[in-house]
Amino acid sequence: MKTFYAEDHSIMLIKKTTDFEITGDGTATNWQKTEWVELTQRRNHENTSGLRTKVKVLYSDTGLYVLFHCDDRILNATFTEHFAELWHEDVVEVFLWTDESRPDYFEYELSPLNYELPLIVSNIDGELLHWIPFQNSYHEESDRKTRHKTSIIGGEKASGAEIEGWTAEIFIPFKLLHPLENIYPEPGTRWRANLYRIDYDDGMTPFSWQPYTTNFHDYRNFGTFLFE
Repeated sequence: MKTFYAEDHSIMLIKKTTDFEITGDGTATNWQKTEWVELTQRRNHENTSGLRTKVKVLYSDTGLYVLFHCDDRILNATFTEHFAELWHEDVVEVFLWTDESRPDYFEYELSPLNYELPLIVSNIDGELLHWIPFQNSYHEESDRKTRHKTSIIGGEKASGAEIEGWTAEIFIPFKLLHPLENIYPEPGTRWRANLYRIDYDDGMTPFSWQPYTTNFHDYRNFGTFLFE
């Protein structure tokens, strides 16, 4: 068995799991395999909001599992359809740069109301081009389709509701990452990645795992997922 060590905070060790059903609240015992990682508030580089955000990541033979826990006070979300511009409201985001030889990566957004936005992004010198999955190959019966659920803590799942927090549980099939390269990780595989949250209780308040200089698409400053 290979042993991996990561003293560098820009590296996250991703433990392997069997596939499991997601519930939206992270109660599956599989999540006990790994520890929470805190995201840092980046507005003014200090946590002026008093809110905490933490995340867990696992992988299986078929895809990547991500669990977010977000302290919150007001549910700022009105979009009621997939593929909307979710980043204008409360949202969590996953960015995966699997092949450093090309400026192309996967972006995934999920709102607390459980609406999603999956994208392939090409970022050439800051010029962003986006593609969404072709609908005929992205449906509930497809092995390319994500699984995602959210749950609300201390309130209703309704726009404007007073709450204590929310969780987002996401499964991203590796097949969805086509046509990116290096999308089936093995022990020792490294992907560049970053994890984000935006909260709108008091204006736009961003959180991230790794710092960035311009915006969330600053992929050169992504951290590293190291697969165990």
